[in-house]
Amino acid sequence: MNKKKKKNAPVIKRAFRFVLRNPVVLGYIALVIFIYCALAVVYTFETQTGSGIATKMDTFWFMCVAVCAGYFEFVCESIPGRAAAISLLIVGTMVFGYIRGQVASMFVDMAEKKNKGLGKLKNLEGHFIICGWRNGFEKILDTVMASNPDITPDMIVLVNEAPEHIEALKSDDRFKEINYVAGDFTDESTLRRAHIESAARALVICDHSKKYSNLEVDSRTVLAVLTIENMSRGIYVVAELLSGKFEKHLRMAHCDEIILTQDYERSLLATASNGVGYSSVISSFISDDASSGILIYDIEKDFTGTTFGELKKYETEKHGDRGVLVGILLNSGNFHIRRQEALREAQKNPNMTTIISNLQKVKNLKSNEPVLAPSADFVVPKHSKAIFVRGK
Repeated sequence: MNKKKKKNAPVIKRAFRFVLRNPVVLGYIALVIFIYCALAVVYTFETQTGSGIATKMDTFWFMCVAVCAGYFEFVCESIPGRAAAISLLIVGTMVFGYIRGQVASMFVDMAEKKNKGLGKLKNLEGHFIICGWRNGFEKILDTVMASNPDITPDMIVLVNEAPEHIEALKSDDRFKEINYVAGDFTDESTLRRAHIESAARALVICDHSKKYSNLEVDSRTVLAVLTIENMSRGIYVVAELLSGKFEKHLRMAHCDEIILTQDYERSLLATASNGVGYSSVISSFISDDASSGILIYDIEKDFTGTTFGELKKYETEKHGDRGVLVGILLNSGNFHIRRQEALREAQKNPNMTTIISNLQKVKNLKSNEPVLAPSADFVVPKHSKAIFVRGK
């Protein structure tokens, strides 16, 4: 027992020293003592008058109303009682004014952090993350929303280092419900704040929020895709590159779709130079309207393993409003899921030579590979989608 007392003694001493050296704690103690003394004065003098304060409970209620609400439930008649009551009123006004100010400041600070992308987002699931920023971002965002009518603004999360631009963007009623996370989208902690683990899709655009060179922009895109794929294997990732130099790196990172901006621009200019109207045709295919241009639909499971000719006949008869079936998109969906399924299929064959051959095919598996205008006897494989062309 004596040993326990000796062990507890230093703890008590440290606590006592902390109280004596901490001005905030001393202030709270002084406040409690002051209120208690004021209560004692009110109870001692007012119980002898006709003010209505007759019991200790009346005195306590008088203190609560004076300190918290800022008015008197009873009117004190004695001079000491009135002095104590005024003191309680002044202290209550100061203390609760400070508390109200701190609470209001806390809510304002939370709102400012949310607007600047520094706050914590609510738990999101199945949302769409857009990483990066560049000039004309408002038009990109508007087009993304028009092309994805199933996504509401509150399901979009922007991640970049351009808070001043996003603040101006969110002043538009169309974008005010969009979530924002400020920070480097190549950093794990920033992506974790955007709930990358539960996101359904991610789009990484060429980031010009700072003065990066083209090499740095593409390097950051590759790094972001690697980080995203490492943190969330079930997410569908689309990335934009300025140059095809890094395309191989994104393929190795298992990026589901790669957009080569400069290559597309060069191809468009080259086709336009022929003078036969290619650019107009391509522009009509790449439409902002989600119901026209090039459309991609799921293929019913019954048609997996059938021929393209049978599928085309069925689609023409049953879904003529979809447009004209022009091809098949192979290995659609998330790359990691497709690759794991392909590996399991490859290892089922008892022949080792066949297994090695199948594993080599899995290694060379290309995500979202289009096959345009295949022959009528082309066999529709699993995990494929139908490519349609439809006018407005």
